[in-house]
Amino acid sequence: MFSELKFPVPWGHVAAKAWGPSEGHPVLCLHGWLDNANTFDKLIPLLPRDCYYVAMDFSGHGLSSHRPAGCSYHFLDYVTDVRRVAAALQWRRFTLMGHSMGGAVAGMFCFLYPEMVDKLILLESLGFLLAPEDTEAWLKSKRRVIDRLLSLEAKQQAPKARSPEAALQRLLEANSHLTAEGGAILLQRGATETPAGLVYNRDMRARTQSREFFTVEQCVKLLQKIQDRVLIIVSQDGLLVPHNLPSRNHFVKALQEAFESTLKEHIQLVEVPGSHFVHLNEPEVVSGIISSFLTMQNTRARL
Repeated sequence: MFSELKFPVPWGHVAAKAWGPSEGHPVLCLHGWLDNANTFDKLIPLLPRDCYYVAMDFSGHGLSSHRPAGCSYHFLDYVTDVRRVAAALQWRRFTLMGHSMGGAVAGMFCFLYPEMVDKLILLESLGFLLAPEDTEAWLKSKRRVIDRLLSLEAKQQAPKARSPEAALQRLLEANSHLTAEGGAILLQRGATETPAGLVYNRDMRARTQSREFFTVEQCVKLLQKIQDRVLIIVSQDGLLVPHNLPSRNHFVKALQEAFESTLKEHIQLVEVPGSHFVHLNEPEVVSGIISSFLTMQNTRARL
């Protein structure tokens, strides 16, 4: 069983759901881009029951309020969402678990507030958004954020209503790694029923987030600061396996090589069978690994 939580913020609220005893060891769970807290629905019941798990919806996602009119979704704002929730819960030190974009947010939070994070669990994430290969690509990515925001404001389109079947089909088409069951679970929190049909809850502006980029060298230096308390789980058919990467993402391969050469003895990098959503599609594949990491007293111990 879980309970629903709401944390007031200046523009509305950040929504979350919680499992376990509130006095248990705190674990904050962060979902991926355009997903929501339901991404952890099948995983958390398989994890240690003496922890208190809070899975939050980032602003503009799930049941959380959209940001005010005229605002973009900057990556650092998601990190601020985490800091606000931790303050509201009065957590001084806790574990962070993030999937995909949520892993990058968790990584950034950990680097900014290392004293607040005892362990970091990354699911299909390396803890970073890696920099474009050249300056022009970087500039284009920043320009795109501004242009898309202004375009959305000019169009002022109302959210499109779909039948439940069409809403699920659209979600699955956009996420080839999702199963129908997983998509339906995300849709339960990711859409609202209206007289015209289901409307996605996510803010359209969140589709063009302004990101914070790192080089491989910066990634390695930052990871060395939090070594011995990091677990990274990569899926064999996910988005981070080198043979599945487009050539422009060769930095991911370079970073994985850096893990092997520089950080191998300090960061637990585990490859498992499954897709980008393995934690939702087949949670039993990762639950044992995560449970062992959560319960070990000495994080230098090996899995």
